[in-house]
Amino acid sequence: MTRMYRGSKWARLALIAWGLMLWVGSPAAAQRWISGIPWSEPPVVVPGDHHGPPSDAIVLFDGQNLDVWEGGDQWELRDGYAIARNRDIRTQQHFADVQLHVEFASPSEVRGRGQGRGNSGVFLMDRYEVQILDSWENETYFEGQAASVYNQAPPLVNASRPPGEWQTLQILFTAPRFDAEGELESPAYLTVLQNGVLVVYNWEVQGVTHFNRPPDYRAHGPAPIRLQHHGDPVKFRNIWVREIQLSPGIEPPEDEQPPAEPEEPRQEGLEADEEPAAEQAEEETDQEPTET
Repeated sequence: MTRMYRGSKWARLALIAWGLMLWVGSPAAAQRWISGIPWSEPPVVVPGDHHGPPSDAIVLFDGQNLDVWEGGDQWELRDGYAIARNRDIRTQQHFADVQLHVEFASPSEVRGRGQGRGNSGVFLMDRYEVQILDSWENETYFEGQAASVYNQAPPLVNASRPPGEWQTLQILFTAPRFDAEGELESPAYLTVLQNGVLVVYNWEVQGVTHFNRPPDYRAHGPAPIRLQHHGDPVKFRNIWVREIQLSPGIEPPEDEQPPAEPEEPRQEGLEADEEPAAEQAEEETDQEPTET
């Protein structure tokens, strides 16, 4: 009996020692590696319901009016949606890096084919187009399908719904950067989800999405979001945008003041918030009469 007792005692001690060794070597006993970067606390954002705008979004169209759009009075307003008419419309506010949500519906009555069917577009910074088209059983060139980076990159898949049904575009856009001499430092990038499906992933935009010549870059600052009228009565609703700060917030040391924000690069002789009229007119000439 005594021998059994001692054996069980030593067995218990061995198990305890083994358990301590496992605990010391476990992640719970290790110290977390700390980067030393003084991150600021992420702000709280309340998500919207049913594709509605989050609490930090800028609402561009809620079904009531198009007051924040230049030319919005030229479009037709109906029961909570707008119909493209007469001309392109542009936001009065200028943007750079954004998350943009747009809902659209092509006409339920099918007319035309290819680029002549449910054609419109979303232009980031008034230059870089994500195509809107009725791509339900509608053949066209791949770089012109719905959700393509127009004339540059086709969507990964065709995620279009039938004509007349509401569809969503979630667009993540990183604006291009230019140096003080107006040379391109980094290109624009686009990620697009159509109806919840990833269709464009981190595409390096080659430049302005021209129809009739190769893409190119010319220095510019923040610019409007543009919705295209291409002759088809495409419907729009529930449009909102979030301005994105790409670098996470870092708390400055207490004895230092935060650095002043750099001025936006601008062309010589223009105000910082003034778009070059000749360039804008040229871009409109490129886009308006083309089959995009």
